[in-house]
Amino acid sequence: MIGVFDNEFDLVKAFEKVKARGVKIDEVYTPYPIHEILEGMGKKTRISHAAFFYGLFGALLVLGGMYYAAVVSWPLNFGGKPFNTFPSFIVVTIVATILIVTLATLFTFSARAKVFPGKQARIVHPAATNDKFVMVLLTDGSAEEAAALERILQENGASEIIKQNEPHG
Repeated sequence: MIGVFDNEFDLVKAFEKVKARGVKIDEVYTPYPIHEILEGMGKKTRISHAAFFYGLFGALLVLGGMYYAAVVSWPLNFGGKPFNTFPSFIVVTIVATILIVTLATLFTFSARAKVFPGKQARIVHPAATNDKFVMVLLTDGSAEEAAALERILQENGASEIIKQNEPHG
């Protein structure tokens, strides 16, 4: 069952009532993040942890590469300066680390979200990509539960209710 809402306040009210009833909410599509929905869905992301480790290993890789190139592989004595001029490595390390974190996190997000070039997107409701708030519910298929959910959605401001027989996926 799909409930379409015109504003976030009606969506949040319906979300809380449906969740209190114990119905499985498959997904909620909104034009912008709504904190109550994000917390209520209970889906936590670990992409910030991955980004931290990408940055840590990227910085070590860049520093190690510059140290190897400047000190081990091709040491040049110019102007009496030491081979390991660590402060000169800092700016390049920061910029390269930002690049590594950005690209690695982008690829990680794309792989986890199964987003790739040429993939056909499954649009649940045409307005979900525009200005509407869409909640997709998984029901057990009984007529009583469907009627109760439809009543909850209508009472909480759903502008449209779509009954589906197939699961969202």
